Amino acid sequence: MNVAAFQIMSFYTYILYSSKLKRFYKGSCAHVLQRLERHNSGGENATAAGRPWRLIWFTEKETRSDAVKLELKLKNLSATRLIQFMEKYHEQINPNEKDFWDAFNKE
Repeated sequence: MNVAAFQIMSFYTYILYSSKLKRFYKGSCAHVLQRLERHNSGGENATAAGRPWRLIWFTEKETRSDAVKLELKLKNLSATRLIQFMEKYHEQINPNEKDFWDAFNKE
């Protein structure tokens, strides 16, 4: 068996934020940056109205099942509880969005 041909696939659970709608969107996928591009290109009906979306939090999971389970848990949280969750697991906050957190926490 060729070890190079065997690749471990990762899955992600992510949280986007739309400043336009002042709303969070939670999802899961295998390729988080490609998924963000689809959300921001209008390729997803559920998020087209909120463009541009910002990837503010994400975490890697070993299986698609684990990523979807976390996504469903996050979708059941209120916005306040979701923010508390992200603050608790702050190491998964997108480092490119630190300015968002600084501004968001001042509101």
